[in-house]
Amino acid sequence: MASSPSHQTHIPLSSDPDGKPIDSVVPIHIVTNASQLPAEFLEPSSERQLVIGFDCEGVDLCRHGSLCIMQLAFPDAIYLVDAIQGGETVVKACKPALESSYITKVIHDCKRDSEALYFQFGIKLHNVVDTQIAYSLIEEQEGRKRSPDDYISFVGLLADPRYCGISYQEKEEVRVLLRQDPQFWTYRPLTELMVRAAADDVRFLPYIYHNMMKKLNQQSLWYLAVRGALYCRCFCINENDYVDWPPLPPVPDYLIVEGDVPEEEILSILDVPPGKMGRIIGRRGSSILAIKESCNAEILIGGAKGPPDKVSLQKLKIY
Repeated sequence: MASSPSHQTHIPLSSDPDGKPIDSVVPIHIVTNASQLPAEFLEPSSERQLVIGFDCEGVDLCRHGSLCIMQLAFPDAIYLVDAIQGGETVVKACKPALESSYITKVIHDCKRDSEALYFQFGIKLHNVVDTQIAYSLIEEQEGRKRSPDDYISFVGLLADPRYCGISYQEKEEVRVLLRQDPQFWTYRPLTELMVRAAADDVRFLPYIYHNMMKKLNQQSLWYLAVRGALYCRCFCINENDYVDWPPLPPVPDYLIVEGDVPEEEILSILDVPPGKMGRIIGRRGSSILAIKESCNAEILIGGAKGPPDKVSLQKLKIY
């Protein structure tokens, strides 16, 4: 069991008749040992399926960086899994849950978190609902045009009254501290600001999830699952073409109408010869932009975080 917490926060659980969140006060547990985590999380079961908010903090979070904290938001508590004091053991204890189909991990932009988990701990993040993707799908579903890589920030999502409607000014304070000291998340003991900032990045996610699920139609829900799976693996490039990853969700029968089958999405990894990335990008990004516009694809380049010699191209749905 988790030790008696010294920190608390508010989690929005539902809405009043005016659409405003109704808060519940919950404890924040700092976890350094797997025994402090809920049993239903450590031992996923089809009989007890969960939806949790999920995020990671670290230093230069990617394959080469350092994952320092994993945040888990449950309806009755928030758990900050301390990867520094708990080490690899406590993170790997979460592997069954993070790879489970029975636990839905709600996250905002899963790409780098998934990359860090895969290369640092051998965890293949699975069954995510990425709120950044969900937001874009709802916008498209409601007829608002967007470019393939025009994604909303977490602060912007929180401010949207359709999903949460709060101002997250403290996020900028933490960003300033991170720019001043990239080692911010490595210091122990965790300060009050660190605990609060880590909890803030997940405590609203389940509430946002439920508000988004009400808006997504059946086809968008399928695309949400597919794109989430592709985003989890887009920077986790391996030599076996992802055969050890869970398969992508197939097109559901109820979406197949005679003569009208939803367009499937693909993830292509392109090898770029050393020193030739500039040609792929083009002058002032002209080549990349032309590819995006011609095939309605999203193009992801690893850049300084890696892999610098590969380009991920994800084909998106065409309307």
